[in-house]
Amino acid sequence: MKKCENAKIPNTFGIDAKAKLFIEYYSLDELRQVLKEYKGERILHIGQGSNLLFTTDFNGVILHSGMARAKFLDDETVEAQNGLRLDDMIAQLTDMGYCGLEKLSLIPGEVGASAVQNVGAYGVEAKDVIERVYTIDVETLEERVFSNAECKFGYRDSAFKHELKGKYIVTSVVYKVKPGDATKTREEIIATRNGKLPKVGEVGSAGSFFMNPFVPKEQANALLAQYPDMPHFPSPQGVKIPAAWLIEQCGWKGKTLGGAQVWPKQPLVIVNTNNASAQDIIDLAAAVSKSVQEKFGIDIHPEVNYI
Repeated sequence: MKKCENAKIPNTFGIDAKAKLFIEYYSLDELRQVLKEYKGERILHIGQGSNLLFTTDFNGVILHSGMARAKFLDDETVEAQNGLRLDDMIAQLTDMGYCGLEKLSLIPGEVGASAVQNVGAYGVEAKDVIERVYTIDVETLEERVFSNAECKFGYRDSAFKHELKGKYIVTSVVYKVKPGDATKTREEIIATRNGKLPKVGEVGSAGSFFMNPFVPKEQANALLAQYPDMPHFPSPQGVKIPAAWLIEQCGWKGKTLGGAQVWPKQPLVIVNTNNASAQDIIDLAAAVSKSVQEKFGIDIHPEVNYI
């Protein structure tokens, strides 16, 4: 176990925020020990910090998992620990001749967060490949296993962000896989993402900043009458309209506010280009959202969590 006081919090936005105490644990026993020792303290468990915007220093305990192993349970399931980087696992599976997760390639973040956030890309979401999720109850310190259905997965959403928030820590995830050559698909996904998204570690960002909105069919039809070329995708939740298209139509592509910028190659992304403060990013996101609402009557919401 590693403990560090007044430590800089890892986050892909590159925001300079500090935690009163940062703890990295390497076993379930150590996790239980920490939860017992700091019971009553403000505690936040993070992965790479790839979907978080720290608006101020964190007056509490930041937990991070140093558990980063994966193992086959059988020919169709792999159990991965929460601290393993999702893309590292996908790379290993691809090299071993297994497929199923390759469309999630290069998504920043760790295994634990993939279940909490229900990450997704190119028509696949984590919920499509997750069989079950192992957790630790923060109060009782006992293990509880959640089935896929019990996780109540939704679009970039799960029960761990709502009724189970702060009550459980995801410790490992069991994914469904199958034998198959995913090399070409993975390479294509990586090339596509590298072509339009900032590289994690080189440019501060959280990946996609906004979620794609869903609107009623009637509203979508009215907009299509005015914008015939508007991309749209019918779904059980309504008609999905890409937030990137909406933002670009409002003229935000490449625009800056303070040290923050709407990424020129993909307007769904906000980046830290010039030592942006958290407020710069918040203000830019709010201005973008306001423009989309005024022009299209559609609310777009951040995928990123403000802390």
